[in-house]
Amino acid sequence: MRDITFRGVGEFPEPGGEADALLDARARVAAWGPGARQMLGYPAREVLGRRADELLYDPADAADIVRWWDEGGRRRSLVLRRRSGEPLEAEVWVRSLTSVTGERQWLVQAVGGEVFRTYEFGSALLKGLFTDSPFHIDLFDTQLRFVAQNLTERRAGVFQGAEYFGHTMREMAPPGLLDFDALEARQRQVLETGEALIDTEVVGHPVPNSPREYVWSESILPLRNPSGTLIALAHVVSDVTQRVRSRERLVLANEAATRIGTTLDLWCTARELAEVAVPHFADICYVDLLDSVFPGPAPTEDRQPRRPLLRRAAYSGGAEDLGPDGVRTVMVGDPDVPATAPGSPFLDVLAKGESVLLADEQLRTCPSAVRPCRSPDGGPDIHSWLLVPLLARGVALGTAVFMRSRSPRRFEPDDVLLAEQIVTRAAVCVDNASRYRRERTTALTLRRSLLPQRLPSPSAVRTASRYLPASEHTGLGGDWFDVIPLSGARVALVVGDVVGHDLQSAVTMGRLRSTVRTLADLDLSPDELLTHLDDQMNRFLDEWGDEGSLVTGATCLYAVYDPVSRDCRLARAGHPPPAVVSADGGVDFVDLPGGPPLGLGGVVFEEREITLADGDLLVLYTDGLLESREQDLETGLRRMRDILSRTPPSAAPQEVCDTLIRELLPPGRQDDVAVLTARMSGLDPDSHVTWEIEAQDKMVGRARELVARQMEWWGLEEESFTTELIVSELVTNAIRHGGEPITLRLIRDHNLICEVSDGSSTSPHVRRAQDTDEGGRGLYLITQLTQGWGTRYGERGKTIWAEQPLPG
Repeated sequence: MRDITFRGVGEFPEPGGEADALLDARARVAAWGPGARQMLGYPAREVLGRRADELLYDPADAADIVRWWDEGGRRRSLVLRRRSGEPLEAEVWVRSLTSVTGERQWLVQAVGGEVFRTYEFGSALLKGLFTDSPFHIDLFDTQLRFVAQNLTERRAGVFQGAEYFGHTMREMAPPGLLDFDALEARQRQVLETGEALIDTEVVGHPVPNSPREYVWSESILPLRNPSGTLIALAHVVSDVTQRVRSRERLVLANEAATRIGTTLDLWCTARELAEVAVPHFADICYVDLLDSVFPGPAPTEDRQPRRPLLRRAAYSGGAEDLGPDGVRTVMVGDPDVPATAPGSPFLDVLAKGESVLLADEQLRTCPSAVRPCRSPDGGPDIHSWLLVPLLARGVALGTAVFMRSRSPRRFEPDDVLLAEQIVTRAAVCVDNASRYRRERTTALTLRRSLLPQRLPSPSAVRTASRYLPASEHTGLGGDWFDVIPLSGARVALVVGDVVGHDLQSAVTMGRLRSTVRTLADLDLSPDELLTHLDDQMNRFLDEWGDEGSLVTGATCLYAVYDPVSRDCRLARAGHPPPAVVSADGGVDFVDLPGGPPLGLGGVVFEEREITLADGDLLVLYTDGLLESREQDLETGLRRMRDILSRTPPSAAPQEVCDTLIRELLPPGRQDDVAVLTARMSGLDPDSHVTWEIEAQDKMVGRARELVARQMEWWGLEEESFTTELIVSELVTNAIRHGGEPITLRLIRDHNLICEVSDGSSTSPHVRRAQDTDEGGRGLYLITQLTQGWGTRYGERGKTIWAEQPLPG
């Protein structure tokens, strides 16, 4: 059977289920088969010898049937009469016979009822498959040779009109159509197992050397004869190329949505785009980004920058260096200068925002800025090249290039749409990363400007600090700390906390820190300083108006340590108490009135004075170190006491900071953390001296003698004249304008400090004396001879101090 053809339906019904009857030349029933009795209900004795037209439901059809027989009709639909009188639709086949006596006879076969419908449906099915079906259907025998093909397969023209019957697919199909070894392996598998293989996807090329690649869905079905013996294989094949391509594109689009933009890193996002594209979409991919996208100025709103510079951000798919034979070399991180040379398609893409697709001859004649046709790793030549712009929010960010060399398929319009979809997603991620990087750089710059980057190093205090923002992404917070050198070798230690972790909290923190530094220069006591700081906080809130409600409060702890007396004066505004770790390992929290947070107004703060021995450690911190949703402040204080008690007394301040951060940070921390530790040590008694001065003019000379002797003992003879002059002016002012008691103190630290104290609160002022004035030049002279000078007030009078630098 070389092909299957349908002339209506086959000439005679398939065996089984039909009714048989024999009519003589006069159309009378001569024989009556069992099938006829079962179909119409008549026993043989009732119908033998009767005219056949009596078995018709409408006897008037008899004349028409005789005429049809005479004209050679062989098959017809009739309505028969059952024994019960009911009509029965049937399909009737008639064959002319000749008896042994030479008489003409007719063999009549009929199929009716369920058998007829089953036969009719089966015939329609076979006709549909082999004549009307869009599927390609082949029949093979058990030797894998062609037996038949349906009409669709013959029309496909794969075999180009060749006589395929009796040949295998390998013998007849054009070279490169498909993998024949794999096909025959699948056929033998069905022959051996008797089980069908359904929907196997097969890749092939109907036209030899064609770049177009097809995908077919192949099902191999075993065919058996009535005895159950497997006698043939049916191949049902359909073209599913578009379905497979759509599925591949959908998978790739989904993968791109999952893998691109996992971080807020520009380089990582570009690399993710290139890695998603290779090898499923392209054999080679590289991404160039405009320099404006990287940290620095914001991208221009013009799609084409005035002088654009593309920089290689990612590459995937082969050797990155394309070699020395006239081919440019651009590594990741390098500027892609040729891409923006005159005549380059990159400039048009950046300007117009439209993709460019080049293939075959177009690629061979393209400008030099385009990747060459040669594959970078010596593989097949590049035959398809696609350039897609990265556009986000109407701004050009760069370009992505996709190339195919190993894959024979050229880029198609649907591929261009897919590439644009993927690149658009990547562009949004790149833009987000660029904006995040720019905002984070701004935030970190702001934070660095608001917090001390290097703490001062006074002789009497060794300090260390740690700061952790609540959000590592923004890097902003309201916690701050500071170490402020004061007059007389004293040191101020500050820790504060503004509620919130946003930009406004950080700005508020910076303003408060600047205010504290300004007030500290006035040498105010801790309680006075907090009072002024509270007033300033109220001014901030008034300036902000409704926006001030976003900052709900601030706390502060201020301490001043005097290394000469070893006294430390402290005050706090709603802040956790500081901890003191003594040199013998004991841990205590300073019994210091808490006070309300800053910004309430009309509050009086209290201060305490404690004495710190050499080696004592003062620990200042914010509540973020101890408090969280899972842990209250009291629990945190107990844990801190336990950790500090286990810390070696000789531990460096930085080591103590790191230990507290490592062991105390509460789980689920959502607050900023600032820690400031200070190891105290008083000044050596030999490094300072104090004298009582009587309020007499003659004591000015005596003061100069005392200073000269002390300077000689310290080995500072060269600085003695300047120091004597400074002391002379300060003592003279105290005697003439101040009141008793008057004291003179010299302190040798990093600088030489002269302090003259008296019982008056009158503050001296520098003025420029007239040429005719006999005096008034003393303080002006001091400003020229010293590094700095100032006045601080105490409970009983004031102290005027002046510092002069020491050599080395």
